[in-house]
Amino acid sequence: MSSIATITCHGTDVNERTQCAHYHSERDIIAIKFKCCDEFYACIQCHEEAADHAPAVWPSSEFNTEAILCGNCQSTLSITSYLSCDNTCSSCQTAFNPGCANHYHLYFER
Repeated sequence: MSSIATITCHGTDVNERTQCAHYHSERDIIAIKFKCCDEFYACIQCHEEAADHAPAVWPSSEFNTEAILCGNCQSTLSITSYLSCDNTCSSCQTAFNPGCANHYHLYFER
């Protein structure tokens, strides 16, 4: 578990950039607040390992929720902003992993 500013990011071997044991490339720097528990985790595997409940997908009606944490600058983005950011943080312009799009269905209603 790593505390980022006032936000705690849960997970396995999470560092200050929100990288974890499962995803730790230079671009794997986002954490996601899970709908089910209102807690930030580095990835879904971290949630599965640490939480005592099943994950819930964010409904599209709640995409205005600031549920994405940039591990580079510690700013938060709404889900809508994240999904339309072209894999770049709108605050610090650091690149996010474009491969994360392959997992959106695990976090966000499509």
